[in-house]
Amino acid sequence: MTTPPGSNQPRIDIKRIEADINAIARFGFNEEDRGVYRQGFSPEDMAARQWLRDRMGELGLDHRMDGAGNVIGRYGAEGAGADKPAIVIASHLDSVPAGGIFDGVLGVVAGLEVIRTMQDAGITPNYPIEVIATSEEEGRFGGMLGAQALTGNLTREWLEGAADEHGLALKDAMADAGLDYLEALHAYRRPETLHAFLELHVEQGPVLDTEKTTIGVVEGISGVFKWMVRLKGKADHAGTAPMHLRSDALMGMVDFAHEIPRIIDEEGTDKSRITIGHVALKPGFPHTVPGEAEFTIVGRDLDEEVMTRLADSCRKVLESISRRHGLKFDYEQMSWLAPAYCDEGIVALVERNAKALDYSYKIMPSGAGHDVQFFTALTRTGLIFVPSVGGVSHAPDEWTHWSDIERGAQLLCNCVLELACASEQVTPLEQSIAR
Repeated sequence: MTTPPGSNQPRIDIKRIEADINAIARFGFNEEDRGVYRQGFSPEDMAARQWLRDRMGELGLDHRMDGAGNVIGRYGAEGAGADKPAIVIASHLDSVPAGGIFDGVLGVVAGLEVIRTMQDAGITPNYPIEVIATSEEEGRFGGMLGAQALTGNLTREWLEGAADEHGLALKDAMADAGLDYLEALHAYRRPETLHAFLELHVEQGPVLDTEKTTIGVVEGISGVFKWMVRLKGKADHAGTAPMHLRSDALMGMVDFAHEIPRIIDEEGTDKSRITIGHVALKPGFPHTVPGEAEFTIVGRDLDEEVMTRLADSCRKVLESISRRHGLKFDYEQMSWLAPAYCDEGIVALVERNAKALDYSYKIMPSGAGHDVQFFTALTRTGLIFVPSVGGVSHAPDEWTHWSDIERGAQLLCNCVLELACASEQVTPLEQSIAR
């Protein structure tokens, strides 16, 4: 059995990664706006999944597509090791409309390259390694289907009720892709089959690029709450209603928006975010005072207690503003997702290997959701970021320098080698979920 040499780790080949990313980019690429249109279960998405299976076959991996559409390739350990829990390297292949070429794809392609690198070096792992391209991560149907299926976070009711913004039912989209939606309920992986989960992803934000830092070592995924807020006042004539006698719903919303920095200063942390992302005014006529404002509030933090304080403060401020403007206030909490913490041991592993490679790095949270967050309750997890130029993502001009991709993939490879070549099994779940 071969183990990786201490100071002479096998080197990944960035040209192979670049070729793979460019090949996948062709599936759904739009010449007009230069964006990628590869939404979950679209023909373009399924073609990309078949491309991946072909590459896995060329590497001699056991590969399959499960009932949720996840593509799984397994590089097995020999002998008794073949039955050991697997180290999973995963991310997604689907895109948002007019997306970029790196989001999700980088993590899948880097996983393939880790296996190629091990094969080139003649390294046989003590633990099997699985590369997984999860399905429908971008939320076309309102969830992160592939990761939810693998971690047992699906119900039949949700599968049968999910639909995209155009009214296409998830179960019909899966049928068009040759999948039976009920089979997604059989994709669940039991914790004892998992040794660790690692994901490499572009940051999708400006922090690393702005600070000229090579690697983001992610400590956890921020929790998220989403509200739909309604402020109801009185629609009135814009010319005849005196300013001091109006019940202007828009003014109430604007006053709240101005309070957001204070709420974060008093109740939040440097990891807190509050966003008004969608606004609808009624009646929405230029010469009418808005009688109703409906808008979303999305709050985030890495600490659930802080999330609760932010939410309570938002409610109190809205109540006060509503009294001041003569408005009725109500809201619906549409979702509340608790923070998900990466395993402290895996965070230390990534940090140690980043230091050994002499890469600059930053311990940081992820404000965006990723596949990894669903696995934190099942196994040890880690997430590695590389910089996004200008912080741009979910857009055609999303870009990450190939040199940064090379560093991130090499770090991933070194971490996987350390895990895969360990001689003793670590308990699959050694996390500090509650802090």
